Amino acid sequence: MFLYNLVIHLYGLVINLASLKKLKAKQWVNGRKNWRENLSKKISALNLAPILWVHCSSYGEFEQGRPLIESIKKKHPGYKIVLSFFSPSGYEVFKDWSGADVICYLPLDTKSNASDFINIVKPKATLFIKYEFWLNFLFELKKQNIPTYLVSAVFKPHHPFFKWYGGIFRRSLKSFNKLFIQDEASGELLKQINITAYEVCGDTRFDRVIEVKENFIEIPLIKDFCGNAKIIVAGSTWAGDDELLVDSFKELAMQDLKLIIVPHDVEEKNIIKLTNLLIKNDLAFSLFSEQKIKSNTQVLVVDTIGLLSKIYNYASVAYIGGGLNGGIHNCLEPAVYFKPVIFYGNDYHKYNEATELIELKAAKNISSVSQLTLEFRNFLTDKNTVGEIENSLKLYFKSKSGTTNKVLDILDLK
Repeated sequence: MFLYNLVIHLYGLVINLASLKKLKAKQWVNGRKNWRENLSKKISALNLAPILWVHCSSYGEFEQGRPLIESIKKKHPGYKIVLSFFSPSGYEVFKDWSGADVICYLPLDTKSNASDFINIVKPKATLFIKYEFWLNFLFELKKQNIPTYLVSAVFKPHHPFFKWYGGIFRRSLKSFNKLFIQDEASGELLKQINITAYEVCGDTRFDRVIEVKENFIEIPLIKDFCGNAKIIVAGSTWAGDDELLVDSFKELAMQDLKLIIVPHDVEEKNIIKLTNLLIKNDLAFSLFSEQKIKSNTQVLVVDTIGLLSKIYNYASVAYIGGGLNGGIHNCLEPAVYFKPVIFYGNDYHKYNEATELIELKAAKNISSVSQLTLEFRNFLTDKNTVGEIENSLKLYFKSKSGTTNKVLDILDLK
């Protein structure tokens, strides 16, 4: 634990230094100031009601855990929900979400912070969503005999639990009363390290994206921009993705084609960089925030957050960003609308859903502009292929739904 705690303290120091220049680091630091006093006041207001603590790392993990939180509130209305985030990209978006009674940042994972946080919240049970293994928090929960669960987890051979140096992380897995895992392959890995307290239930993200689709509400500006054109929706893009997309869009040169780009980070400096790229390539664009589509607009830049999962409804084909930056973003959001998906790189094997979509031929991975253009053209012009993809995806999502209820039936909340 010495090395782990040293790394944690160094991480805190680095974030504090970064906060002098970077907005997200500043939000991370400011959001944790006086956290003991602030959290104590919020917990006191709950009047000793039983508390379920749910922790999500960021935006994506919250979307994954959301259907379960909402279902728990319905089945166990007496419980109060304390929702914590590690990252500003989750907290700053959902800090006013009405589905939780208290929403806060998770303090840095030191032994004293973990002890104080848990003693203030006094949860009857705790849920961690997918990939959160903060050792001091987990060991304190175990010490206090608080039932703790990991939801929608997936394990891969490259994870530290299965390495020679991973003893402390293997020990952390024993802090959980139950691991709700996505697939049998994860279970086989866990058995190799003598972890058997798991249930194969699937991924709650399927329930979430299905819910979003079923409650779709039209976005008038997007609808007006699309008209009768074919639409490429590029979601959660980074600078490298944008450059690929612009080059490919110009190569396609299709008159009835438009492009919607939804950047991963909508900070002003990133939007300026993207619009400069469009100007350099003589592509007429409009910004969503201006709420007006300029004449001859070929590209719409969505410079706001919270709309991407709905915008995919308008796509003819979707491009998922992140492959140039270490990991692709959520492929299920466009696929639930039965849209073909394209992403960059060969690292998709880390993501079950990406691998499954590739196997269904509903997704393609590319590694160059020419490949991207080829796949765009195929999906945009081959009606038979698109029809087969739609049929495959209908069956796929039907078979993957229902994880939330499986987890809810096993959870021991009284």
